[in-house]
Amino acid sequence: MKIIFTGGGSGGHLYPIIAVIRELKKICPGKDLSIIYVGPADAFSDAALAAEGINVKHVICGKIRRYFSLAAFFQNIIDMFVMIPLGILQSFVYIFVLNPDLVFSKCGFGSYPITVSARLLGVPVFIQESDVAPGLASRKVAGKALEIFASFPKTEFFDQSKLILTGNPVRDTIYSGSKEEAKKTFNLSGTRPVILVVGGSLGAQRVNDKLLDALPFLLQAYEIIHLTGKRNFKEVVKESKAVVKNGEAFYHPLAYADESTIAQAYAAADLIVSRAGGGSIFEIAANRKPSVIIPLPEAAQNHQAKNAMIYARNGAALIIEENNFTANFFRAKINDLFEDPRKMKMMSEAAGRFAKPRAARVIAEYIKSYLTKP
Repeated sequence: MKIIFTGGGSGGHLYPIIAVIRELKKICPGKDLSIIYVGPADAFSDAALAAEGINVKHVICGKIRRYFSLAAFFQNIIDMFVMIPLGILQSFVYIFVLNPDLVFSKCGFGSYPITVSARLLGVPVFIQESDVAPGLASRKVAGKALEIFASFPKTEFFDQSKLILTGNPVRDTIYSGSKEEAKKTFNLSGTRPVILVVGGSLGAQRVNDKLLDALPFLLQAYEIIHLTGKRNFKEVVKESKAVVKNGEAFYHPLAYADESTIAQAYAAADLIVSRAGGGSIFEIAANRKPSVIIPLPEAAQNHQAKNAMIYARNGAALIIEENNFTANFFRAKINDLFEDPRKMKMMSEAAGRFAKPRAARVIAEYIKSYLTKP
């Protein structure tokens, strides 16, 4: 079996691919399985895939920017009429030469050239969609996909007859941390409730800013693990030293957390504060943690707000819209939650009911079944 995986843009695309690949390797041992990843050049993705022993090939990619500025207008023209056609041509050659049995797309702009070329050459395409409201690249190729593995029920825009509700694939190591190990990893005091604030793979500047505003008050009662994002780390640390006069021992900022570290952070957390990407929501759910979700207002198709609404509907999370996300409001909501242990327990149980930790295995088994059927 030869499978091309593709996706592109962020860790939200990469991590589910890794989860599915690991499960495929478990159920298809030996030399019968050949996996290649084709996507945009990205040092982080290349390193992560190389660690999994995956052969990586790069493809030229373009994207359509849906905000208006003169620079975006001209970049869109270049991408539409130069970069995307070149990427499709390059992908066509890759697929013709590699001759895969299947293309598995995690969507995103980086996947578009490969999925288009696959269909032109008659190669079956499966796609996996993380969000309730798919992006443009997903919608453009969904009509040609044989099957669509959906994370959320009633995913918009897609032919519902093609949807297979699996949840978003999550690496099983993500929910295998322990509080004892976490205490050592982060040098936690063990005397206060722990709040984990996750800004996403690139960080979330506005979430960081509001947290810093609330930090002097929060550190009076809570211990905080803060994933700032690499590009924001130095500035956040500098500003935290300026606003925190006491309580530095209870604040643990990190630029980036590898797989083991984020697992320990999830294990340590009594409450998680996060954006509302599909990957983040399903990792939180897999760890059965209460959460405060802050949707990104600029997210394409308003998908983060829609993700958050569906997740919070069963009581697993509290949503704070960004225009309400002030230091005083945030602190009040955090205090309300911790003063109501019964509600926190109900949120944890609701998260567990929503979780689909076997998503990667279900998808892997489906792929194997399709490729090995008589």
